[in-house]
Amino acid sequence: MDKSILYVILIFFGLLGLTIPVYMSLFAAGIVGMAFFAQTQMPFEIQSMLLVEGFYKAMDNFALVVVLFFVLCGNIMTAGSIVKKLINFAKAVVGFFPGGLAMAGVVACGLFGAISGSTVATVVAIGGFMIPALIADGYDESFSVGLMTSAPILGIIIPPSISMMLYAAVTNDSLAALFMTGYVPGFLLIVSFCLYAYIVARRGGMVMRARPSWAEFWATVKDSIWAILLPVIIFVGIYSGVFTANEAAVIASVYAFIVEIFIHKNLSFGQAKKVIVSSAVQSATLLIIVSGATVFGKYLAVERLPELIAETVTASITNKWVFLGIVNLFLLVVGMFMDVVSATIIITPILLPLLARFGINTLHFGLLMTVNLGIGYITPPVGVSLYIAMTLAKKDLIFVVRSILPFLALQIAVLAILVYWPDLILFLPKLFYPEAVQAGFMSGLGTGGGM
Repeated sequence: MDKSILYVILIFFGLLGLTIPVYMSLFAAGIVGMAFFAQTQMPFEIQSMLLVEGFYKAMDNFALVVVLFFVLCGNIMTAGSIVKKLINFAKAVVGFFPGGLAMAGVVACGLFGAISGSTVATVVAIGGFMIPALIADGYDESFSVGLMTSAPILGIIIPPSISMMLYAAVTNDSLAALFMTGYVPGFLLIVSFCLYAYIVARRGGMVMRARPSWAEFWATVKDSIWAILLPVIIFVGIYSGVFTANEAAVIASVYAFIVEIFIHKNLSFGQAKKVIVSSAVQSATLLIIVSGATVFGKYLAVERLPELIAETVTASITNKWVFLGIVNLFLLVVGMFMDVVSATIIITPILLPLLARFGINTLHFGLLMTVNLGIGYITPPVGVSLYIAMTLAKKDLIFVVRSILPFLALQIAVLAILVYWPDLILFLPKLFYPEAVQAGFMSGLGTGGGM
C-alpha cells in the first residue's frame, strides 16, 4: 500500500481526534488526498469534477428516501404516545415472568426498532421510559442502564434497518431479502437478553408481577392496537409486494401522523410541525455525512485501495473462516471510531470484491456488518448510545461502560454464531428470495457501486 494513502487516512483520524465533525473530516481528507497525494495522471480539474459529481450524486439517490422517512416516522412515535403503548403491550405479553419488566423493555426495543430502523431513536424513546421504571421496580441501577443502552441494537438489526438500507444502496442487493436476514439475529438477541434478565431476577429474589387476566390483556391490546398495527403494515406491505420499502416508509410516516393527531390525540399540529423540522435537520445531517463519505471513497477508489487490499488479503489468507474472523474484528474496531453511515459507505466498496473470492454471500456479510457496527453504538470512544444513556441516567461514562459489559459479551457471542453459521442467517432469504440469495454469491465480482 502506498504511504500516501496512510497519510490521508491518518489525516482523517487526526481531524476526528481534534473533534472536527465527521462530515468535515471526510470532506477534508478526501479533498487533500485528491489534491496532493492521488497517484493519477488526471489533471486536478478532472479530479475536482469527480469529487463534485460524487458529492451531488450521493445526495441525489432515490434509495435514501426510505432512510429519511423512517427517521421522520421514528420521531413522530417518540413525540407521541405510540412508544408508551408499545411498552404497555410488551408488559402485557411478558411482564409477569421473573424479570418481566426488563423483558418487556427488550421486546419494546424490538417493536420500536421494527418501525424506526434506528438504534439511537430506540435508546431515546425506550430508554427514556424504561430506565427509571426498572429502577423504581427494584432492578439494580447498573443492570437497568446496561440493558436499556444495549438492547436498542435491535433497532438497527430488526427490519427496517437504516444500516441495511445504506448497505443495499451500495451493493445493489435486494433490500427486501437483506431485511429478511435480520429476523433470526434479532430473535437470538431478544432471547439472550431476556434469559439474562430472568437469571438476574431469580438471583435477586425479585417479586413477580401478577399475570394479567384475559380481560386486562385484551384491554391492553385494544388500547395499543393502532401502535401494534404500524409494524404489521410495514412488514405485510413490503413482503406481499403491495408497496416497496420506499413507499412503506412514507406510508408509515403518514399513518403515524394520523394515529397520533386524530386517534391518540397526543400530538398537536404545532408539535407535528416541530417534529417535521427536527426530522429535516436530522435527514440533512445524514445526507451531508453520506456526501462526505462518498468524497473520501472517491479518493480511495482513485488510489485503487479496494483492489490493493483484495490482492494483499488473497495472497496471505486462503481460508474463508479466517478471513471472516479477521474482518469482523476489523469492523468491531471501526465501529468504535466511526458512525454507521460513514463506515457502511466507505468500507463496503473496499471489502465487496473480496466476498466473491472467498464464496461469502453479500446478504450474509451485510447482516454481519450491521451487527458489528451496531455494537459500535455501545463501545467507546464514539459509542453514541453510551452518551445518550449518560444523559438519561445522569451517570458518568465509566458507570455506563461498566454497566454494558455483560450485554456486550452477549452481543459478541451471538455475533460469533452469526459469523460461522451463515445458513442460519440465509434461511429466511432462501425461503422467500432464492434468486436474491444466489445473486448475493456473485455480487462481489462486479463493482458493487450502487451509490
